[in-house]
Amino acid sequence: MKRVTLAELHDLPATVDLLTAARALGLGRTKAYELAKKDEFPCRVIRVGVAYLIPTADLLKLLGVDPPTSSAG
Repeated sequence: MKRVTLAELHDLPATVDLLTAARALGLGRTKAYELAKKDEFPCRVIRVGVAYLIPTADLLKLLGVDPPTSSAG
């Protein structure tokens, strides 16, 4: 599975799917779902129906990357 670059992470929406977060963390699909189902994923997971969503800011914080700042003015 191809890893996600920091530039790609900064361009992500407010939440990402579980597999995108898993790729950023170097986790495989099976392990990611296993951890999410046990509520042991390394960062916060929001479950919507059968989908697992990860807040992008939480993922960036876990990776030690500053979240992008909004330049709205």
